[in-house]
Amino acid sequence: MDAYTYIKKRILHGEFPPKMRLTEEYLAKQLQISRTPIREALKQLETEGLMFPMKRGVRVRHYTKEDIRQIYDVRTLLEGYAASQAALYRTRENLAEMKEANDRYEQTINHYFQTGETTVESILELNQTFHKSIVKASKNQHIMDLISKTVVLPLIFRSFYWFNEEQMRDSHEAHHTILHAIEVQDIERARAAMHEHIYHGRDQVLPHIETIAEDYSIPHQHPSK
Repeated sequence: MDAYTYIKKRILHGEFPPKMRLTEEYLAKQLQISRTPIREALKQLETEGLMFPMKRGVRVRHYTKEDIRQIYDVRTLLEGYAASQAALYRTRENLAEMKEANDRYEQTINHYFQTGETTVESILELNQTFHKSIVKASKNQHIMDLISKTVVLPLIFRSFYWFNEEQMRDSHEAHHTILHAIEVQDIERARAAMHEHIYHGRDQVLPHIETIAEDYSIPHQHPSK
């Protein structure tokens, strides 16, 4: 496992919790590699907003409720605009890519609740794939660059753990609604449906923000619940 993946995964899982200070020396010892790839990984994670630099080392970023509201407000504007532009510029290839991503998303959710073998990480990855396919269809690379700075993965990752089966299936249905609006080129409906979808995710995070601050361990939930 490379340094970037190692550090990011531990941030997602709360093994490196908010406010934790990390140093190149500590991480190099953990991974038994030189400090150069560690330094490069930390710079990338800083760019993604997962940590911020200190005089010595870095600290895992901590988010307040107001931070979350502001982040989701910006993300909603950006992804809503991306969906509206996708409705305007999408191609058959774009539609096929979005449909495939959403179909795989549904299949993974089904597998998760039927067997418990699929991981929440897999569900999150396919959720991101669907959202990225919409941005790709918007034909605006600048949107992707901006969105990448507002998608706070630890929060989204944890929100999926808080989702029960009905909420996950609602997420899939929201994708379907967005996809249909893009397919029929209903620009305003695509934008509105994306707004509703993003704000629903925000509302799953906000009630738990104190929990995140006090105890960053992943909530354990059996898929059948």
